[in-house]
Amino acid sequence: MLDTLKVLTLVVVGVMVGVEFSVAFIVNRILGALPDDSYQLGRAHGGRMLGALMPFWYFTSLALSAVWAIAGWHQAGAGLVVTAAALLVLSILMSVLLLVPINNRSKTWTPENRPADWREQSDRWDRFHYGRVAVIVAAFTLLATALA
Repeated sequence: MLDTLKVLTLVVVGVMVGVEFSVAFIVNRILGALPDDSYQLGRAHGGRMLGALMPFWYFTSLALSAVWAIAGWHQAGAGLVVTAAALLVLSILMSVLLLVPINNRSKTWTPENRPADWREQSDRWDRFHYGRVAVIVAAFTLLATALA
């Protein structure tokens, strides 16, 4: 049963990492090559869509990691799992404190109502997102190492 939990956790966290990596390094670059109105509308739509999904994914990843840490406390690699869970907590804090406030504003923007500094706010969100991606990649790496 614990082996199944480990694999499930690794898959859930790994797919989340893949989605967030894709947003950072593929989707936003594709959108960035579009004219301003299309770029901004695409980001607003992505903010609404992923903004609704990602909280559940982040908390599920953390919950699975925490259960793994507790259930496998006396096994090799438990410290790696605890550290990974701590990094997932950090990623949630980064999301709530840094990224969500910008996302909540930007997902309502249209070409008619966006603020003059909308590009700067989008760029700030991207910088914070790169940091969050690094944190969740580190968490995933620790979980994968603990599984080995």
